[in-house]
Amino acid sequence: MILYNVTVSIDPSVHQEWLNWMKTKHVPDVMATGCFVEARISRVKGEEEGGLTFAISYVCESQEIYDRYQSEHAAVLQKEHGEKYAGQFAAFRTMLTILEEFKA
Repeated sequence: MILYNVTVSIDPSVHQEWLNWMKTKHVPDVMATGCFVEARISRVKGEEEGGLTFAISYVCESQEIYDRYQSEHAAVLQKEHGEKYAGQFAAFRTMLTILEEFKA
C-alpha cells in the first residue's frame, strides 16, 4: 500500500473557502480517478507563522496505481488547485510505503 501525502500551508484569509473546496471538489475529484481507496484531511498542529497547515492523505493499493495517478491525473488536478489559489499556498508532496497497519 502507498500513502500519498500532500501538505499544504494556506493563507488564513482564504483557508475556510479552501477547506470547503477541498472537501467538496478537489478530494472528490482525486477519489473519482479510481486510484485511491481512502483519503483524509488533517490539520497540522504547531504551524509556522503566516499560514494554516493541512495534510491531505490518500491511500492506494500499489506503486503501479500510484504511478498511473501521477501520469494520467496529477498534473491536471494540481494545475486546477494552483490556478485557483495562486500565491496563497505552499505545498509539498510525500509518497510513503505502508509497511504494516495496526488498528484498535
